[in-house]
Amino acid sequence: MSEPRCLCERLAGPGPHPRCIGQVWLFEGLDPEARQMVARHLERRRLEPGEALFRQGDRADTMYLLKAGAVKLWKVTEDGRVLTLDIRHAGDLLGESVFLEEEGEYPVSATCLEPMFVCGVAKDRFERLVEENPRIGLRVIRNLARRIEQLRSKLEALSEPMLEERMYRVLVNVAREVGTPGKGGWVIPFPLTHEEIAFLVGAHRVSVTRALARLRSAGRVRAEGRNLFVAEGPP
Repeated sequence: MSEPRCLCERLAGPGPHPRCIGQVWLFEGLDPEARQMVARHLERRRLEPGEALFRQGDRADTMYLLKAGAVKLWKVTEDGRVLTLDIRHAGDLLGESVFLEEEGEYPVSATCLEPMFVCGVAKDRFERLVEENPRIGLRVIRNLARRIEQLRSKLEALSEPMLEERMYRVLVNVAREVGTPGKGGWVIPFPLTHEEIAFLVGAHRVSVTRALARLRSAGRVRAEGRNLFVAEGPP
């Protein structure tokens, strides 16, 4: 007997649905019954171009899996300018750090660029689910431990250099768009916190701090008061 179609696929209609919550690393290894329990707690949303998935300053309480479409990440600076920071596509996760933080706010806004379908897992609903079904929490703890070990083993050989390059590209894009030109680069005219950078590059703040230190050591960025100077690299 063939397996039933994914509920998200039935709701979203034909199109690319590259991943399901059960395939996300945080929930890998859950048995079918546990996956169904998680699935019953999902918030499934269709969004049209121009709709906001979340806004800068909203309470960060939900992790989203993008099932179809694309979303623009952007923020409003302290002086009122609108800055586009990144584009995320189907298969990407947004906001997974909500499971690691006690509470916080989304540091950027996410606006749909095309028809989208997302699955969301709210932190409070998931915590209640874990209280009622400890084996789900145990599996998540094991996955987190495995993830930490994987990141630790790859950090020096692979993760940090790749994160360093992605971070530099993001900073260059921001600097070119709104920065003040200087000798050999640009000054980003507003502070970027490690939390904001971590959200943009999809990394933990500790990894961001280390990668940023490497960029400074290499002379690719430097502090200009509370702001960053980003050195111009090869085209």
